[in-house]
Amino acid sequence: MDPDDSPGYLLWRATLRWQRQITATLAPFSLTHVQFVLLASLWWLDRDGVRPNQLTLAQHADTDVKMTSQVVRRLEDKGLLVRETDAADTRAKRLRITDQGRAMAEAAIKAVESADGAFFAAAPDQQALLASLRPLAGRRT
Repeated sequence: MDPDDSPGYLLWRATLRWQRQITATLAPFSLTHVQFVLLASLWWLDRDGVRPNQLTLAQHADTDVKMTSQVVRRLEDKGLLVRETDAADTRAKRLRITDQGRAMAEAAIKAVESADGAFFAAAPDQQALLASLRPLAGRRT
């Protein structure tokens, strides 16, 4: 089998190229990729009226719960979100995106979407690409 006939190898190569592009895109925002994903996820949840705790945010982003906790602390240190005690369960912390976090998320999402558009423009059929990726990402088709 040639490397060009191996979906895993091709996905690996494409992922590395895409990650380099996203890292460069996020540099002006001083965000790592995982910080961006969690901030964007919090923004999406907030937009939908959801005030998540860290577990809900980790599940939405499909990230490790302990790692999510560490990254949430960094985002809080940057003033992009606030952790607040849940009135219904004082052991839990609800996450609230700040105005600064909302503005950063919106600008970063726009930049990443633009970078994605440029990167994935090489794929001839965008809808087929999305349809192929959804089940691999654990999303509905």
